[in-house]
Amino acid sequence: MVRQPTLTKPRSIRQLEKTLGVEFRNKELLQQALYHRSYLNEADHEVESNERLEFLGDAVLGHVISDKLYRDYPTLSEGQLSQIRALLVRWDALAAAAVRINLGSYLVLGRGEEMSGGRDRPSNLAGALEALIGSAFLDGGVTRARKLVLQLLKPDLEEIAKKGITADSKSELQHIAQTRWHEIPAYRVISSEGPDHAKLFTVEVLVENEMLGQGQGRTKKQAELNAARQALETLAATD
Repeated sequence: MVRQPTLTKPRSIRQLEKTLGVEFRNKELLQQALYHRSYLNEADHEVESNERLEFLGDAVLGHVISDKLYRDYPTLSEGQLSQIRALLVRWDALAAAAVRINLGSYLVLGRGEEMSGGRDRPSNLAGALEALIGSAFLDGGVTRARKLVLQLLKPDLEEIAKKGITADSKSELQHIAQTRWHEIPAYRVISSEGPDHAKLFTVEVLVENEMLGQGQGRTKKQAELNAARQALETLAATD
């Protein structure tokens, strides 16, 4: 006789509030942030998945991090600020933050998602973290959401403050591409204009044959760096 795997019962949201150090006025908002869409057809009452909260949380996260970086790094250029923001809000960074608070143990999943390892799936964790931020914003406004974001990403912010931007755009893009798609970005020169001593190169970067960014520079290397930076901004905007 084959023993069926045992489903894990989600932990109480009161414990999550304790972990976060935040007490929600509207407990239903917090609970909604934990409902994965796979649960909807199995619920014994009408519930809404966390996807709309995830959408809102993504926007709030971007606002809070952009404001924080703008104030903390007054000498950095727009491109450098965008690069740091991309490091902080990328999919795998959010999943890691979710792991730090054991967020997977609170998710409410459908049976199939549960059985296939959904509590540990990075996309579920990152999405739930953004939904959590969205629910905090609705429950307590931007002040509460800001406090939560800075608390959740505190280790990452401290690491950047300590080391600065340690990787160039190409290295960071390669890390993300290998993590998400198990692919290495490909760079392609699409034009080269001007005399030999003052050429302007235009380069595009592709992952899985999809163009993610374009950049220009007086050298191929600089053009590739600029293309990678644009790709990181594109990924940050769509995460």
